Amino acid sequence: MVDITQKTSTLRIATAQAIVKVSKPETIKAIKNGTVPKGDVFAMSKAAGLLGVKKTPDLLPDCHPLPIEYTGIDYSIENLEITILVTIKTIYKTGVEVEAMHGASVVALNMYDMLKPIDKGVEIHHIKLLTKKGGKSDYKDKFRRDLKAAVIVCSDTISAGKKEDKAGKAIIAKLESCEVEIQDYIIIPDEVEIIQEKARTYQQLGADLIIYTGGTGLSGRDVTPEALRPLLDRTIPGVEEAIRKYGQDRMPYAMLSRSVAGTIKDTLVLALPGSTNGAKESMDAIFPEILHVFRILKGARHD
Repeated sequence: MVDITQKTSTLRIATAQAIVKVSKPETIKAIKNGTVPKGDVFAMSKAAGLLGVKKTPDLLPDCHPLPIEYTGIDYSIENLEITILVTIKTIYKTGVEVEAMHGASVVALNMYDMLKPIDKGVEIHHIKLLTKKGGKSDYKDKFRRDLKAAVIVCSDTISAGKKEDKAGKAIIAKLESCEVEIQDYIIIPDEVEIIQEKARTYQQLGADLIIYTGGTGLSGRDVTPEALRPLLDRTIPGVEEAIRKYGQDRMPYAMLSRSVAGTIKDTLVLALPGSTNGAKESMDAIFPEILHVFRILKGARHD
C-alpha cells in the first residue's frame, strides 16, 4: 500500500451515487408498499451498504483500513429510477472516496438481487463520486506564490566544517515544493547575538519566512528559542503544538524539542529541530497549510 505515514489526519468526507432503474411502475409500488417477496428493499440494502463500506479494504488490496466515523445512505425515487447517495466521514490520513463508491455499488447490487424475482429488467447505472472534501488538495491552491524565505542552520559543528548540513537542505526542499523562493541559506554557530542579528537583518531585507534549524534541544548550547522569543511580536502556539504532536506520533523524544513559531511584524519566524528527520517532519507537519498566515499578514495575492 502507499505510504501515508507522513500525512496528517483531517476531516475527510465523500459522497457517491448509484442509480437503480426498474422496468415497470409496479416494481416501485412494491418497494413503497413493502410487498417485495425478499423483504424491505431499502432497509436490507442499507444494511448491505453499511457492511460494504466496512469491508472495502478487505476486497480492494491497495485500500488502507481506516476508521469509518459516519455512513449515511439515502434514497430518492423519480419515475422508474432510484437514486442512492452514500456519504462517508472520517478523521484520518487518507480519503474515503472508494469506501463511498463501494458502499453505493453494494446498495445497488443488493437492490438488484431483491428485485430481480419481480422485475427482470432492473439495471444499475452511474456509480460515481459526486463530491469529496479534506486533505491538502482542498487547500494547496489558496496560498500566495510570491513568498521568499531565509534558511538558517544553527550549529557549532556544522559552522566549523566538522559535519555536513542535511536538515537545512531538507527544509529548502520542502519550501521549493511549496513554491517558496529561497532568499538565502546560511550556517551560523549557536550564539544568541548572531541568531538575533540574522533575524533582524532578514526581516529588514523583506524575508517572508525566516526558518532556523538547530538549537531547540536542552543542551547548554541550545539557545535558539531564548534568542528568538524576545524578538517576536506574537507567538503562534498552535504551530508549535502541531510540530510536536506530529513528531511525537513518530518518535517518543519529540516532546523534548522546543520549537518556536511567531512573527516579527509581517515576517513568520520558525525555529525547528536540528536533526534531519526532526526538521523534515516539522516541515511536513505544517506545510503548506502554514502559508495561510500570509493571507492574514500580507493579503490574498496569489501571483
